[in-house]
Amino acid sequence: MGGGGGPLARPWRARRGGASYGDGGEPVRGGLRELEQGQALEPGRVRRRGGGRRPLAETDPTLVEDLERLVDPDSRGDPGQPLRWTAKSVRKLAGALRDAGHRVSHETVARLLRSLGYSLQANAKTREGAEHPDRDEQFRHISRAASQAIEAGQPVISVDTKKKELIGDFKAVGAELRPQGSPIPVRVHDFKDTELGKAIPYGVYDLASDSGWVSVGVDHDTRRLRGRVDPLLVGAPRASALPARHDADDHRRLRSRDRAAGRGLPLPPGTSKWNQIEHRLFSFITQNWRGKPLLSREVIVNLIGATTTRTGLEVYARLDEREYPKGIAVSDAELAAVRLQDHEFHPEWNYRIAGINRHGERNERVRH
Repeated sequence: MGGGGGPLARPWRARRGGASYGDGGEPVRGGLRELEQGQALEPGRVRRRGGGRRPLAETDPTLVEDLERLVDPDSRGDPGQPLRWTAKSVRKLAGALRDAGHRVSHETVARLLRSLGYSLQANAKTREGAEHPDRDEQFRHISRAASQAIEAGQPVISVDTKKKELIGDFKAVGAELRPQGSPIPVRVHDFKDTELGKAIPYGVYDLASDSGWVSVGVDHDTRRLRGRVDPLLVGAPRASALPARHDADDHRRLRSRDRAAGRGLPLPPGTSKWNQIEHRLFSFITQNWRGKPLLSREVIVNLIGATTTRTGLEVYARLDEREYPKGIAVSDAELAAVRLQDHEFHPEWNYRIAGINRHGERNERVRH
């Protein structure tokens, strides 16, 4: 022990300052006796096990139970639970516990929550709606058909519309590296600009070549696509939905002049977010323009076209300024001309559009 007066100076000061130190000399003398007797602490410890102040969870036996009652998601059936309708921050939890008679700080509340296995949790999108008993089998059916088509050199594509985006100096989700203290100024309110409007990216993703084509439209969701190929369309509308009058563009989307228009493999009910284009194309487009206000149509097209990945994704984008009128009805002649071939596995889902009968003769749906 250092300091003037040798090892007994500190106990003497403790006795002399009785009014200030109380009887603090006795613990010091006890420590000296332990040193003289050769007692030593375990490595890394400053006091014997069991020393120090008792944890609040031991001295306040109802503290943990009351804390768990406050943070329980179901409030343990208590409609009058004080924080039922408020954000459960550690400061509000500590305040509610103090109101209940506990002497506790928000730091202690945070420490107790960690020991109980609590952490901040965001919502998890896992509920997909009604789950069909053949859900997994339909996914396996899609996988087998896609693998066979790719091996045969046929295109396998996934199509969908990305979320509409406001065009203009609006706040963009995410952050981008910039000089400190100089964020990009944007509008306070996200009201659509009547002149610039919205962008509607409609994408086609080729699974085999890891490439995508995105049409950036400005008028409604639908696009009319034509081709001279026989694509396997993953995520297509279900066969049972095709005859609907309001699905005119679903009928026309894959029409071909010469050959079969395509084979539709829809995802099981309630699983639209499993569409390949969502995870292999749209998600990377969103990452590429994070923190960047979509100031113009040109900016949007360029950002989409510049999207790449480490695996070699290539994206081609084009602005589509054409108008697409709504409410177009499918005539009886058009419905009769569509040659649909039902698949033996869930024909209400899986089908093949075997081209268009040019003479308007009625074609009954056949099974393949």
